[in-house]
Amino acid sequence: MLIGIFVGGRARRMGGIAKGLLPAPSTGEPLAARLARIAHELGHEPVLVGDAPAYREALPGLRAIADDPVGVGPLGGLGGLLAAADDGLVIALSCDLPHVSPALLGRLATTPSTAAVLAPRATSGVWEPLCARYDAAAVRPALVAALARGERSFQRLFAAVRVEALPLDDAERAQLVDWDAPEDLTR
Repeated sequence: MLIGIFVGGRARRMGGIAKGLLPAPSTGEPLAARLARIAHELGHEPVLVGDAPAYREALPGLRAIADDPVGVGPLGGLGGLLAAADDGLVIALSCDLPHVSPALLGRLATTPSTAAVLAPRATSGVWEPLCARYDAAAVRPALVAALARGERSFQRLFAAVRVEALPLDDAERAQLVDWDAPEDLTR
């Protein structure tokens, strides 16, 4: 299974620093490298998703997948990842998740589901689209239609497909805390 590590952001909120290249608190390795290592350890193929030359230089062994289409934000990254998967399953991960465990990623990869998307929900009820599993064949048509309507929201895309919630306990939910701003590094 492909595990897409989404690296296409502009790093504006982090002052120009590529979030996925920040050191993981547990190992000191770049966050994106940590996620790639975990994916490899679980027997999956990690890929970089998005146009981010700094990541390709730091992680030269990983295949990079361009957004498809370009210029529409993370949904373009999902389009590229789904195209690379043919009709299989893929996992989309944000590069700025410093605490995702192998156990949680393994559960996301192996939990049985016939839904188009398997994703955790935040306590607010919002879906977590960048720690989610997608059935490429089921999601691709809905994504194409959403982009044609000018949609740029994962939440609206999820409203158009069948999504199943991956239940999380409190410790797993804490693993989804991401780093968006410099003050997040101290949490």
